[in-house]
Amino acid sequence: MSALILTLIVGVGLGALYFLVASGLSLIYGLMHVLNFAHGAFLTLSAFIGWFVAQAMGATTWPAFLVSVLVGALVGAIFATLTELILIRTLYERHIEQVLVTVGLSFAAIALFEGIWGSDAITIAGPNWLIQTTNVLGAQIPNKYWVLIIAAVIVLVGLVIFLQKTRYGMIIRAGVENRSMVTALGIDVRKSFTLVFAIGGAAAGIGGVLAMHYATYVSAHLGQTLLIFAFIVTIVGGLGSITGAALASVLVAVLQQLANTYLNNTGDFIVVILLAVVLLVRPSGLMGKRA
Repeated sequence: MSALILTLIVGVGLGALYFLVASGLSLIYGLMHVLNFAHGAFLTLSAFIGWFVAQAMGATTWPAFLVSVLVGALVGAIFATLTELILIRTLYERHIEQVLVTVGLSFAAIALFEGIWGSDAITIAGPNWLIQTTNVLGAQIPNKYWVLIIAAVIVLVGLVIFLQKTRYGMIIRAGVENRSMVTALGIDVRKSFTLVFAIGGAAAGIGGVLAMHYATYVSAHLGQTLLIFAFIVTIVGGLGSITGAALASVLVAVLQQLANTYLNNTGDFIVVILLAVVLLVRPSGLMGKRA
């Protein structure tokens, strides 16, 4: 019984990490219709800068950890904003060019990161509490999973409130539905669209720093590894649906952990099967809008 509880809670915690990475990806596509293959680069740069800041402050202290998360969010937001302003702004509704540009940026970023920090993974340390465990019905749950779950819930609630309750959120949703009408009202939709990229980058930045602590290392390929599962989550949940991404993140991660535990490490295979079934049965995803 304790093994099952451990598997389920670890799955939910891993799903929280997938959501942190996928939420920005889903937000940008859902509101901007931009498939951003450079999203992993936002995550990786945030992780490296977060690691550098934590090292400077004393890596194993809580202030260093919290500041590194905030710095990661800021770095991700700045990187995403510059990407939108310089590369994406002239390519809206030109999807092939968007893919080529963001894929190119992703490869260039990895080469740059390897040139600066090297190609080998760098082992990192965080607060000792993260590597300790909490007993839940006989299962010893690593504390880092609780941090991931709390961070994912905060990001999910924050995104929903922003989109549904704030003036900018309403402008963004209106701009997506009818950009010309919103522009005719004297509202600069471009600023709102840039804000969407910044928020998506900030979510990726938070995910990058926490992914670093989850894996206990940072490398130039950290973001690309997680980006694969982020795309799967985004497709399964429904392109553009934040709540769908949250649901799919937990579903994908829990199935992955159950398969790894009870089906001889076949988790990745099961996730691919789930993706294929969703694409065949409901191509729009679990909570995506049907065409």
